[in-house]
Amino acid sequence: MRLSELSGKEIVDLKRAERLGVLGQTDLEIDETTGHIKAFIIPTMKWFGFKRQGAEIKVPWHHIKKIGADMIIIDIHEEPPYMNRK
Repeated sequence: MRLSELSGKEIVDLKRAERLGVLGQTDLEIDETTGHIKAFIIPTMKWFGFKRQGAEIKVPWHHIKKIGADMIIIDIHEEPPYMNRK
């Protein structure tokens, strides 16, 4: 799957039934040797659409359960240690 096919999809946490962000407003962690996506990095603090210093959610690729036409469903088993403070 290409990045252009992922762009604009909502990222939804299955466990918490919560919208985390929209791909395109996120950063990606990419493996430099293979070019594969390792994780989505989703900023959680925004102010009028601009990123601010604050928390971020790092979602490893293996936590993605389903990519649909409109959204990406993730399932993270642990509680917010996956949230990193900058």
